[in-house]
Amino acid sequence: MAPSVVPGSAAATPPPNKAQYAPPTVTPAFRAAPTVAAPLPPPPRPQQRDLTPLAIGAGVVAGAVIGATIADYRNQRQEVVEGGRTIYTEPDRIIIRDPSGQEYVRGNDLYRFRYGARDIRTETVGGETRTVVIRPDGTEIITVVGPDGSLMRRIRRDQRGRELVIIDNTYRDPRAVGGFYVDVPPPVVNIPYDRYIVDAQEASPQVIYDTMRAPPVQRIDRRYSLDEIRYSPNVRMAMPSIDVNTINFETGSWTIPPDQAARLQVIADGINQAIQANPQEVFLIEGHTDAVGNDVDNLSLSDRRAQAAAELLTQQFNVPAENLTSQGYGKQYLKEQTDGPSLINRRVTVRRITPLLNGGQANAAPPPPPRQ
Repeated sequence: MAPSVVPGSAAATPPPNKAQYAPPTVTPAFRAAPTVAAPLPPPPRPQQRDLTPLAIGAGVVAGAVIGATIADYRNQRQEVVEGGRTIYTEPDRIIIRDPSGQEYVRGNDLYRFRYGARDIRTETVGGETRTVVIRPDGTEIITVVGPDGSLMRRIRRDQRGRELVIIDNTYRDPRAVGGFYVDVPPPVVNIPYDRYIVDAQEASPQVIYDTMRAPPVQRIDRRYSLDEIRYSPNVRMAMPSIDVNTINFETGSWTIPPDQAARLQVIADGINQAIQANPQEVFLIEGHTDAVGNDVDNLSLSDRRAQAAAELLTQQFNVPAENLTSQGYGKQYLKEQTDGPSLINRRVTVRRITPLLNGGQANAAPPPPPRQ
């Protein structure tokens, strides 16, 4: 049986006939803080022409022509070494390998926001860059990044000018140290395995809906930034997740076939219900690959799979793009422990991360007011 990520918790151990669906193990590279603990390089800034509003009915998948494969981007990849890191740059994302051998991928959510937009404006004031996506109904989605390119705030402004802060990375907990990685022990899970890692193919719609609103498995004692959540596995694993194994990808591809796209309906319904109850909910769409191929290809490919699923949730099921974020993890978290091709491992996962961003609903410090 594959090991559980939660030592000493029988409730979170997979049943004997579900060994291949064991919780993702923490790979050796993540057992200690990275050698380079400084903030990651910023995500690539989309060029203005890339942020042209995308009309409804003219959707794209992960910013690329449908049918493209990772081989099409491999030939466009550039490699440089900066500060001990090796940085691989593609047209729409970067992959970083630090001296410890750990690797990460960074994309940019702004590519998704142009779908259905009426207009997009970008301005830089005082070192901050504000990108304003204007929807047909007059709603504005404002993304503010700092001088280093890091996300500071994401805000929804309605037609009356009322603002709702969805993500606020300007608050810094005084206990937080280091950069993007948070070295915390794995959570202790005392809920049944099939409610901690939910199998979308077998779970009822009600279980999926409940998971979209489920609390952390243990108390969250501080607020985490989006990067800390993305790149710290033990932080993320405080929240239950849903494995969307109703969708599988072909080797090297991130395209979601039309006959599988409809299977996202119940996932979209659950997310939309949660957002209707709390418009500040944020969900992380995680992309994964099998162990075939090199690590750089797999990180890029997994990130595109996550983005493709997030785009589809918005374009076909009207999930607000600003309530989603995506991240690829390559082959780091295999469900089926094999080095060969595996349809099971080529998947996406959905995880509610709102309590991580706000420090737990009951004990969150109030965020500072957004800058005008």
